[in-house]
Amino acid sequence: MLSSEVLFSFQTQSAEQTDQFGRQLGCLLVAGSLVLLRGDLGAGKTCLATGIARGLGVDVSIPVTSPTYTLLNSYVGKLPLYHFDLYRLGSEDELLDLGFDDYFYGDGVALVEWPERCTELAASALIIDLAYVADEVRSVTLTVSGAKEKYLSLIDGLSDNFPLLN
Repeated sequence: MLSSEVLFSFQTQSAEQTDQFGRQLGCLLVAGSLVLLRGDLGAGKTCLATGIARGLGVDVSIPVTSPTYTLLNSYVGKLPLYHFDLYRLGSEDELLDLGFDDYFYGDGVALVEWPERCTELAASALIIDLAYVADEVRSVTLTVSGAKEKYLSLIDGLSDNFPLLN
């Protein structure tokens, strides 16, 4: 099992708070960031992904949707955003055979829903676990695996700018 460290955990009380957290996170992400979104269906992964896209400067007129059938949606912002959904992935080899590994740790931000389908992605990533608590309430836990130094300043920035973390 890979070594990882829980940085913090909190609850959002609405989809708007989940989106706002994503916006704050998106503002702080740098090129080469790999963000893994884990959670059951309806846990808020796509809501959080939309907030991250907006924080990265993706125009609000562009809908952010989960690429369940295409595996990848690309968006243009201050950095490219590569949004993956691996739910329908047949095997880890399929992802690598398609050349998608070129997007991880590259010139943009790679955001992956259902990363459990390709376990090697968790070697060095910011991992966000979302869990349904009640109607609009979601538990959010941030974990870092691998080279955590890469994400420490990001975490400090979140703590300074997102009131739920204080």
